[in-house]
Amino acid sequence: MAIPKYYEFMKPILEFLSDNQVYKRIAMYQHFAVKFQLTEAELQEWLPSGKQLLFNNRVGWALTYLKKAKLIDSPARASYRITELGQQVLAEDPQVIDQNFLKKFEDFQDFIDGNSGDTLFDNDLSQLGSDDSPQDILERAYKTISNTLTSDLLIEVMNQSPSFFEKLVVDLLVTMGYGGSKIENSKVLGRSGDEGIDGVINEDKLGFDKIYIQAKRWDIDRTVGRPELQKFVGALTGQGASKGAFITTASFTKEAKEYVSKQHACKIVLIDGKTLAALMVEHNLGVSIENAYYIKKIDTDYFNGD
Repeated sequence: MAIPKYYEFMKPILEFLSDNQVYKRIAMYQHFAVKFQLTEAELQEWLPSGKQLLFNNRVGWALTYLKKAKLIDSPARASYRITELGQQVLAEDPQVIDQNFLKKFEDFQDFIDGNSGDTLFDNDLSQLGSDDSPQDILERAYKTISNTLTSDLLIEVMNQSPSFFEKLVVDLLVTMGYGGSKIENSKVLGRSGDEGIDGVINEDKLGFDKIYIQAKRWDIDRTVGRPELQKFVGALTGQGASKGAFITTASFTKEAKEYVSKQHACKIVLIDGKTLAALMVEHNLGVSIENAYYIKKIDTDYFNGD
């Protein structure tokens, strides 16, 4: 099954803590992974920002909200137990415990009212849908902004000349750290290249190990098939090369990917248009930072120090 929404963990957490014992957060992760029959792939699913596992994040927000409502408390770091108020709520056996349910408790209402004003949110937490944690909303907005940027960036790349694109792909690999991140260790060959090789990067100072690059600025809706990859492999063989990167604004066919996966004499990496744009964003090539938002948490090392 899919990972439950953050509020769908609230009642199960109270039930898990109903014996009045103190439990570590890690024990809850293990318990709910089994209870909700989550697969290993689901447990390893990350938030769009790549900063935290989605499952851990949702359990964490459920714990935060229950703690703000005083239904649980935390006697030690990452440890929780149910309160008397929490036991009373369990005795009522509500069908669901969510943000709307928690609003009946004054402490929780003070919590959400206290976030109003000129903060990260336009209004306050009471305006959020009960299905969404604040982090869910931030992550979804982040993903939307990132997807829009990569789409716009790919269009901008398409508006440039083929020679610009050849330089761009070399710049990207250098920015990513290949060639020691030094532009002098790279070369754009373009039309003067051998057998369609558009660029080369020296991975060591003496040039013993090289990465050869093929750059294809094709229409976004076009596909690169097996024949093009066969030509590239032939070009690499002619250079005695063992490493190659085929970078395009288009996409690769299934046959092309399968062909590359079967090559043993040389290692070939395929980068399609969407991946190219995402890498440019990740490594700040052709983009600039407009705003930065920092989500901070308690520095437990500081408070545990002597």
